[in-house]
Amino acid sequence: MAAPESTKFQVNFKTPDGTLINLYATSKEELESLLTAASDFSALIVSTSQAYGSAAPAAPVYASAPAVASAPSAGGEETVVDKYGNTWVYNSPSAPECSRGKMVLKHGKAQATGKPYKGWFDPSAGPKWTGAKVPKDQQAATIWA
Repeated sequence: MAAPESTKFQVNFKTPDGTLINLYATSKEELESLLTAASDFSALIVSTSQAYGSAAPAAPVYASAPAVASAPSAGGEETVVDKYGNTWVYNSPSAPECSRGKMVLKHGKAQATGKPYKGWFDPSAGPKWTGAKVPKDQQAATIWA
């Protein structure tokens, strides 16, 4: 949507899932009021965006590599193989906890060396993560298994 001709201030936000929020104001006071309202409604905006997430035309900007296979097990664990061939095991009863919940067991072969590896990773690093992108330096430290 193009801004009206009367617009003196324009602020655009793109949420982690790709939802666009555009605010148009004719004065500083109006912009301040709109920003306050957007902040007050942020939880509603997020929940509405999530409710319609499956119908969104664009892929979320925070998505990790898409999973190519997924298989739940009887114990509640779920195994996901990503497009790189890494296996991620979710909901393991023995998973350590971090600030974002249960860590995810990942195993595969290192691209650089071809050597196998296995470790517990922050859930935000995995292919099923649906939250905002978490910078690597803010993720929980990997626990090598």
